Amino acid sequence: MPELERLAAHHAPAVLRFERENRAYFARYVPDRGDDFFTRYAARHAALLDEQDRGTCHFHVLVGDHGAVLGRFNLVDVAGGSAELGYRVAERAAGRGLARDGVRRVCALASTEYGLRRLVASAALANPASLAVLRRAGFVPDGPVELDGEPGLRHVLDLDARYAAASP
Repeated sequence: MPELERLAAHHAPAVLRFERENRAYFARYVPDRGDDFFTRYAARHAALLDEQDRGTCHFHVLVGDHGAVLGRFNLVDVAGGSAELGYRVAERAAGRGLARDGVRRVCALASTEYGLRRLVASAALANPASLAVLRRAGFVPDGPVELDGEPGLRHVLDLDARYAAASP
């Protein structure tokens, strides 16, 4: 089973490879990151680690065989016990339950390791797989949103309610 790891400096080459290999696939569902993302990736990765060190974000990679990144699961805009969840899984790994598993694992970390109480996540209506992942992970719809000009649906997960029930 792939390992969920907190983003570290040594992940930079594998994350860049993941983003390059899946650029066209991701662009079907979310806006393209643009060429600058790729040409300036080293600086971008360093900035992400700085944000993580400050506690304003928590970044994770799902690592498979030989160190290949199969997915990214991020908690951003951490403040007041809340954060926004974002995730993406490689095309070659899609349909195997890795998004669902990764989201569940990051939600558990959000509650137990990072002390968060609430997560928000949005997905485009044109991405039914992502909407299903959120619902299967316990997120509930919270209303429509616009995602880069496209209709989407915002979801919320009350971590206190979800993980308090799971505690002994």
